[in-house]
Amino acid sequence: MVTTSPVSWYFPVARKDSSMHPIRETELLETRRHFFSRTSTGIGSAALASLVNPQLFANKTTASINPAGGLPGLPHSAARAKRVIYLFMSGAPSQLDMWDYKPEMNNWFDRDLPDSVRNGQRITTMTSGQERFPIAPSTFRFRRHGACGMQVSELLPYTGKMVDDLAVIKTIHTEAINHDPAITYIQTGSQLPGRPSTGAWFSYGLGSLNQNLPAFIVLHSTVNGSFGGQALYSRLWGSGFLSTRHQGVSLRSTGDPVLYLSNPDGMSTTMRRRMLDELALLNAQRFNEVGDPEIQSRIAQYEMAYRMQTSVPELTQISDESRQTLEMYGPDVSTPGTFAANCLLARRMAERGVRFTQIFIRQWDQHSNLPKDIRRQCRIIDQPCYALVQDLKQRGLLEDTLVIWGGEFGRTIYCQGGLSKKNYGRDHHPRCYTKWMTGAGIKGGTEYGKTDDFSYNVVENPVHIHDLNATILQQLGIDHERLTYRHQGRDFRLTDVHGNVVRGILA
Repeated sequence: MVTTSPVSWYFPVARKDSSMHPIRETELLETRRHFFSRTSTGIGSAALASLVNPQLFANKTTASINPAGGLPGLPHSAARAKRVIYLFMSGAPSQLDMWDYKPEMNNWFDRDLPDSVRNGQRITTMTSGQERFPIAPSTFRFRRHGACGMQVSELLPYTGKMVDDLAVIKTIHTEAINHDPAITYIQTGSQLPGRPSTGAWFSYGLGSLNQNLPAFIVLHSTVNGSFGGQALYSRLWGSGFLSTRHQGVSLRSTGDPVLYLSNPDGMSTTMRRRMLDELALLNAQRFNEVGDPEIQSRIAQYEMAYRMQTSVPELTQISDESRQTLEMYGPDVSTPGTFAANCLLARRMAERGVRFTQIFIRQWDQHSNLPKDIRRQCRIIDQPCYALVQDLKQRGLLEDTLVIWGGEFGRTIYCQGGLSKKNYGRDHHPRCYTKWMTGAGIKGGTEYGKTDDFSYNVVENPVHIHDLNATILQQLGIDHERLTYRHQGRDFRLTDVHGNVVRGILA
């Protein structure tokens, strides 16, 4: 046997024989990282204990602001928003057919997009081989709505009724030109996968408002009974290099809202509680041995799952909603998994203190047959969007709930594929597109930014997606430059090294 030094207690050494006591073998499996992490187990143990009773370790100020986690000193300033509801239209809805009114384009039907407008900007491989880029004016009528007189498409009769509550930003832009990089970019601040999602950053910075529900919940909406459209990967609501306790919890529309939430046959609630207590002791022992912070996350997630056994079924049971409320959301509200049902759940989550709720609905990727397909999509989302905002307002929640609507990029003025007066398709367009925001200190009745006559380039008040995220953080009382996490030798943040708050939409 090779003679070992005292440090071999922490680092494996070569042996000539294969006999070793199992406990000794486990000890020798400790890594160099574990060795150095042992120097901070005192701090780690305190953190572990704080999971059991956070109030023992929080000063009065921190405890009152962050009752269930979050960073000391946050929010940085007075917050207008306590929570966010993000309605994400995956696939990129056409701003030209819904929001960005361009009546002059009717005179340009089937004429080529001028080279001076495109100005050599790259286009996708789906239209790069076309011989022409013919102009396709919107086939939908626009009319003015509200006291502000905002022009809104006939596709959105319900949304049009609440424009005095909305700030409609027409000059959102991004560098990403394909779906996955674009949605990854707006969700995480980087086109490359691996960064924390927006909701994870909020959970990390501000913690939860309800210890019985996750700080970040994700809902997926069906269209005609299926999801379809562009794939949505769990990393879009993941925690990246943050603790896994900050990742979004995706609720299911059928069966248990969360997999394995119910106790298996033969296991009582008392037995489950005893099992978790014993498991927590084993995890605590392992944490004291190796100091891996993910063990703390595991303990916290087990406890959250236990509390969710009661809180989630109550959350998703809508039988206590009034008939008037259900009718406001439309006929689909009683069908689990629909956009209408998810909007109602989002309001129920807002009442219960869920920090960040994100609703995805796909099938907005309309490269062909756009007039028919966008009619269907707008019928699905228009009334529920209106109902959600009105419901929040009636309950006094809109004043501290920030609601955001939009996708990952916009659509081109030129047609993809065949063009007729009644049918056309549109390709991806990252240079300018539209989102709207309301509630929580947003100035209603606002049209912000201006595009050129072709809705192709920004001519006034550009808003990059980093600016959008900086503004969302601002309304939550967070300075986007100060919410950082050190990883691999550098500080990361949601807005990377960019971002300016869009003051023009704030009340």
